[in-house]
Amino acid sequence: MHIVVCIKQVPDSAQIRVHPVTNTIMRQGVPTIINPYDLFAIEEALRLRDKFGAEVTILTMGPPMAEDTLRKALTFGADRAVLLTDRFFAGSDTLATTFALATAISKIGATFGAPDIVFTGKQTIDGDTAQVGPGIAKRLGLTQLTYVSRIAEIDVAARTIQVERRAEGGVQVLSTRMPCLITMLEATNEIRRGSLSEALRAARAEIIKWSAADAGIEDVAKCGLRGSPTIVKKVFAPTARSTKATFVEPGEQPPAEALIAEIFKQQPELEAKLMTLARGY
Repeated sequence: MHIVVCIKQVPDSAQIRVHPVTNTIMRQGVPTIINPYDLFAIEEALRLRDKFGAEVTILTMGPPMAEDTLRKALTFGADRAVLLTDRFFAGSDTLATTFALATAISKIGATFGAPDIVFTGKQTIDGDTAQVGPGIAKRLGLTQLTYVSRIAEIDVAARTIQVERRAEGGVQVLSTRMPCLITMLEATNEIRRGSLSEALRAARAEIIKWSAADAGIEDVAKCGLRGSPTIVKKVFAPTARSTKATFVEPGEQPPAEALIAEIFKQQPELEAKLMTLARGY
């Protein structure tokens, strides 16, 4: 069994700043981390590796400094890491990103064996689109299992997998054949601590670095800004409110009634508007 895990190097959201003039995210001087949701995908892949004897390949697309993120992933016990890096990828939106990653996964399959499962986190903390995983699945023709909370069963011989998927109002139990793509939810497992031997191995490991040409991308117009129809018009920090939150003491009233009374007290025109609407019905 071969498992590929797609991860992303993201800025630490606790230290994100917005430029006051250009209204763009200031990445300079902001430490980077593995996208937190991707950590659960890595752990789930390693658990399957431990159980079934699979190989785990970590893949990321980014600048050369993303190599640090891959080495961190190797300390958990992954077998190899591939860095997809090229100036052609700069400015990629989710459409261009899925094209590059899907092509690289095909190259990984041709080089190291076709993947049975492709893992991603459910989304990234910098983009929050949750589009990359499904986009890769669509491009590769894989069954996509999104928002997975637990892998219930795998039959390697029959090449089938059963998962539990969090859905609105409950949990769905889904079964399909491999190969497939899975996006893992947060808090679905406990992320392991890498051992000293794995840390030493990761420090010495050779990171496989592929340019667009190395990954087999022939049409670079589908990458980067040229291949990205998404346009971000503006990024800005919300203006701080001058008013502060107030605590409503319900007293003898039910809490809901006390809260409504306080809202009407602070916004007397709101009650009149609601009464006018009510009479209209």
